[in-house]
Amino acid sequence: MKENPEISTILYATDLGGQTRPVFRHALALAQLYNANVIMVHVVEPISETAQAVISTYLSKEVTEEAQKETMGGILADMKKRLKKFYEEECDQEKESRLVKEVYVVQGKPSEEILRLVEEADCQMIVMGKSTRKVRGIRIMGSTARRVSRMSRVPVLIVPNA
Repeated sequence: MKENPEISTILYATDLGGQTRPVFRHALALAQLYNANVIMVHVVEPISETAQAVISTYLSKEVTEEAQKETMGGILADMKKRLKKFYEEECDQEKESRLVKEVYVVQGKPSEEILRLVEEADCQMIVMGKSTRKVRGIRIMGSTARRVSRMSRVPVLIVPNA
């Protein structure tokens, strides 16, 4: 067998749902196995044009932008708080806490932003949750996981969220 793949940076994409720990555990385990870093990202979808039109009727552009910055900052603070709690409850903080190098909150279409960040940060792997839902009684994979796995140039590990 030839050399193992070289993985130095793993992108962990989270939807911040209630069942994200199993997914994050996989990202950390792979990072330890490959002696890699983890970049954690959550993508906030922009509000619709209709909602923007309604908001602009009542609020100035400056107020809207400031509220958006505040919201993104609040999500980032929440992510860091959840990360700290995860380390306290489940990890050898000395060892695992060094694995996560960056935590980002970005706005845009989730699949596009995940793939953009993979290229920008030169990631060699993506780890993300399955985020299934039921359609006519059949469980299907979420659209972001489907799009990312279909369009990615790097391996994608899709982990069930339960």
